[in-house]
Amino acid sequence: MKKVLDIHGMTCYHCKMHVTKALLDVPGVTSASVHLEQRKADVEFDGDVPDDALKQAVADAGYTVTGITKGKR
Repeated sequence: MKKVLDIHGMTCYHCKMHVTKALLDVPGVTSASVHLEQRKADVEFDGDVPDDALKQAVADAGYTVTGITKGKR
């Protein structure tokens, strides 16, 4: 499955790397592509990864998820 996260607060490459690492550390996440200019992240995962787990990982990295939508794989 894939989800697209809208993320507030990213301003630089360092932010992008922080968010990428945080998302990859969530159990079940198989890939995370963070797009700084669009302030979005494409997250792919196996099984069931709750939205709250993704939001918490991003929050723990210092940023805010403002929306989550299902994406096409």
